[in-house]
Amino acid sequence: MRAPVISALLILALSAAAAAPALAQGGLACGPFTAAALASPEPQPDAHFRQRLAEINSAVKSLRDRILFLGDSLTERWDPDIWQQHFAARDAINAGINGDRTEHLLWRLDHGNLDGPPPPGVVLLIGTNDLGHGREPETAAEGIRANLIRLRERLPQSRILLVALPPRSQDPQDRLRREVGAVNRLIAACGDQREVLYADIGGVLLDGQGRLTAPVSPDRLHFSALGYRKLAGQLDPLIDRLLDGH
Repeated sequence: MRAPVISALLILALSAAAAAPALAQGGLACGPFTAAALASPEPQPDAHFRQRLAEINSAVKSLRDRILFLGDSLTERWDPDIWQQHFAARDAINAGINGDRTEHLLWRLDHGNLDGPPPPGVVLLIGTNDLGHGREPETAAEGIRANLIRLRERLPQSRILLVALPPRSQDPQDRLRREVGAVNRLIAACGDQREVLYADIGGVLLDGQGRLTAPVSPDRLHFSALGYRKLAGQLDPLIDRLLDGH
């Protein structure tokens, strides 16, 4: 074989090798954010998790869902009146489970939550419990990224709205508030604004001094009806964009 041919084949092989990691990781532009091992995907051990898992798995198979909201208690606890007003008409399914960390949601994605017809859009909000569990921001961000990769693998035709972690703690200088910001700065790179839309909407929850106040978040983590109303107003146009063309 002549040298030019060998060189051409070598270039093709190197190009394929360079492209393989991106394909293997769902085509995401971001990360990895840490070399540390992530927690293995697993379910939560409590009865509430099992009940919610069964409800979600049944809903995705029996309903014509257009939007799948995946997350933890921040998703599960949406005010029912606000949910009905803003999202029920869009055929949305609330697939949030209290207490979920990134490894719990990742387990769910392979155990029934995606077994129905592929939804045109997915809203993903997960990771604040990773920080509450004492994990570093880089580890929490990598857990979010792992879920994004799985969603791109399992739902290649669905568009994803990746919602930044909302602020927690009253004081802007609190450790958890700063760690939320660190996670968001990392995962922002995962949005390509085409297949994965990244949106940081949490600022609408804060007052003029950057505080998360009791009327919006009584425990400085979960939201009141007022807090959810503020979030819904931000999500409406983003979901319209997510569903554009579907």
